Amino acid sequence: MADLRVGPLLRYVDGSSATVWVETSRPCTAEVRCSDGTGGETHTFQIAGHYYALVPVGGLTPGTERSYEVFLDGTHVWPPADSPFPPSVMRTPSEDEAVRVAFGSCRWAAPPKGEKDPVGPDALDTLAARIAADPDGERPDALLLLGDQVYADETSQATRKWLAARRDPSEPPGNQVADYEEYTHLYYESWLDPEVRWLLSTVPSCMIFDDHDVIDDWNTSASWVEDMRAVPWWRERVLSGLMSYWVYQHLGNLTPAELAADPLYASVRESPDGTDELRAFTCRADAEPASVRWSYRRDFGRVRLVMVDSRAARVLDEESRSMLDAGEAEWLRDQVLDERGSYDHLLIGTSLPWLLPHLVHDAEAWDAALCRGDRGARWARFGEDLRRKADLEHWAAFPTSFAALADLIAEVGSGPEAPATVLVLSGDVHHAYVAEPKWHTGGPDARVLQLTCSPVHNSVPSWIRFGFRFGWSATARALGRRLARHGRCEQPPVSWRHTGGPWFGNQLMTLTLHGRSALLRLEQARESGAGRPRLVKVSESELTGESGREASRLPR
Repeated sequence: MADLRVGPLLRYVDGSSATVWVETSRPCTAEVRCSDGTGGETHTFQIAGHYYALVPVGGLTPGTERSYEVFLDGTHVWPPADSPFPPSVMRTPSEDEAVRVAFGSCRWAAPPKGEKDPVGPDALDTLAARIAADPDGERPDALLLLGDQVYADETSQATRKWLAARRDPSEPPGNQVADYEEYTHLYYESWLDPEVRWLLSTVPSCMIFDDHDVIDDWNTSASWVEDMRAVPWWRERVLSGLMSYWVYQHLGNLTPAELAADPLYASVRESPDGTDELRAFTCRADAEPASVRWSYRRDFGRVRLVMVDSRAARVLDEESRSMLDAGEAEWLRDQVLDERGSYDHLLIGTSLPWLLPHLVHDAEAWDAALCRGDRGARWARFGEDLRRKADLEHWAAFPTSFAALADLIAEVGSGPEAPATVLVLSGDVHHAYVAEPKWHTGGPDARVLQLTCSPVHNSVPSWIRFGFRFGWSATARALGRRLARHGRCEQPPVSWRHTGGPWFGNQLMTLTLHGRSALLRLEQARESGAGRPRLVKVSESELTGESGREASRLPR
């Protein structure tokens, strides 16, 4: 009999259809049965000895809700008979409803129950507990996970013990994961957390990778890639990382129409074992990044999300360095301009922040100039060493791409068809803040903000707290200007100021978007007197209208 190993994950949902992802213990037919009589079924496909299915559910009615169950070969497997949680549900949106989007990044798996959590309460666990306690209350319509869903290079003590039982950890890559099987263990550890498992079964999710999904500083520079390709264990690591990402995260990001048109998905499903087909695809993705697209678009009523790959789509040659290759940049432009008047809010998801504290931005732009050789070979060597040690690889480290994104935002945000807001959603930097740009010339009509939220569950060292607080200061801005002058850096097309934060802790941001209005809330997971962590509101602000021109902040 087939068992449910991981899932179900409710991934795509629109007004009439949904997809539900599962991993099973053996080949079988996976079926979803909804309380309103709708449902769907599909046979599993095989990758590296593991079995998966993405079950399509059709015939749904907009603006309705139904609970659902999962069956494998006709046997009921979800929800478990002893589940302490409410039923998993699918809520289909209607056109005129508010859209609520929660987002964050950087999540270490929570420790087993009863063990002390060294980094404090998990924001996803805490969100799940709140929804479970009040199933009819507020919940996100979508959960955006903006990178570092798993940490291939920073494993837990439990995973290290598991790795040691499998192979000799004194041999490279040591306590880091080495292959596909070990990646599956990371997902088990993270997604079998009872609260998170239930949360992902009942709240639709959209995901994108960042560096730790593969390795810290993944694709920092051309010389970094060259050095890593000389490491014996690297090829298996990067291919396994991309293979597992395609299975566990990427497939669920796609719409049913995109899945139906995807030749790799069709080939994998038709094959008795799709491992070779998927491996060939990821070999091409590693060797020719421009041949593969990980970015995607989702529309939630009159809210458009464009999730941008800011890791694998890079052009790393120093003379033509770019965050996005030409095809990816053109795709992004097409997605934000397509039927522009059909949406009221544009969300650009990118794991790495576009707008950073001023000193950090100037340091990255300066370093990019050094690495390009603008100050000579000696400075170039220094710049590359600094880039790797200090993680100087955000949008600011790709000055041409930084300016191009500013120009695109100005274009999409201007004119009679402009959305009310253009919001850049990011994570990565282990704190949260709000920053607002101002164009030197030709600024948009839409309200534009950088909304950064991280981590969901991770450590925040004291030097990060100090560095990012200092990075916004007047002294830091003066120091940054000196670096920019030394690097002969061009002035960016925008200036900006932070209007909220920095906030430190395990946290989530939530956007409530209705018509032309937008409300932003930041909540942190904190221990409570009752012994159960809860989400505490730290900041709430209207983003549109005159009242939204200044962020409304509560005490940090």
